[in-house]
Amino acid sequence: MRLLFLGDLVGRAGRNAVIEQLPSLVEANQLDFVVVNGENAASGFGITEEILQNVIDAGADVVTTGNHVWDQRETMVYIERQPQLLRPANYPAGAPGRGANLYRARNGANVLVANVMGRIYMDPLDDPFASIDQILDECPLGEVADAIIVDMHAEATSEKQAMGHFCDGRASLVVGTHTHVPTADHQILTGGTAYMSDAGMCGDYDSVLGMDKDEPVNRFMRKIPGGRFTPSLGEATISGVAVETDDRTGLATAISPVRIGGRLSQVMPDFWS
Repeated sequence: MRLLFLGDLVGRAGRNAVIEQLPSLVEANQLDFVVVNGENAASGFGITEEILQNVIDAGADVVTTGNHVWDQRETMVYIERQPQLLRPANYPAGAPGRGANLYRARNGANVLVANVMGRIYMDPLDDPFASIDQILDECPLGEVADAIIVDMHAEATSEKQAMGHFCDGRASLVVGTHTHVPTADHQILTGGTAYMSDAGMCGDYDSVLGMDKDEPVNRFMRKIPGGRFTPSLGEATISGVAVETDDRTGLATAISPVRIGGRLSQVMPDFWS
């Protein structure tokens, strides 16, 4: 099975790049399942229902989130009627929406997607490891799910790596989001799980984490806010990770970063050719 995960959409530049290019990526490369982290899609903060639908219509099967999931107040309501939108599963009981769900891929396979948020340097939620452990126990790879994708939305690389090893052999892909910078540690772990500490962002990299440079630089220098953070509007790079899995086990057989357009060096998986 061919899986594609795209990192955090940041503002208009990021979402437009994905909406415009994802349909041809899916068709040309015969992608079976696509996950996009969309938590910064609406002016950098959260995601509206209209933007969500546009991303789904472009070819995303699931949109994950993170610490900005509730920044658009309407999300509290519409997330209940949008099963393709996930919030971190380790929110306390009673939070709207869902943190994991089983979906049907284009090839007819069952794909479990789980979204959790780390606790180091973040607003701490419930234990993400206990949350993922329960999710994977209830929907085991190779039995109920043909593939499993875990979005670990976290600040600390150590916490992301620990989650990768914790899920090794039980998930097809564990990928980090939130820090908006693509890492170079894509690998298949010893138990067969594909891993990457951060998928990067889909946004303008002539920026500070996708935001116009002036205000972040000003705050670092003066420690006084001078205005709002606004997404940078230059040409976006689509950043993410591609994985191929074994149809029998659901474990990874290949992994590659994906970088298309914008300022970063371009990378396309050789196993897509």
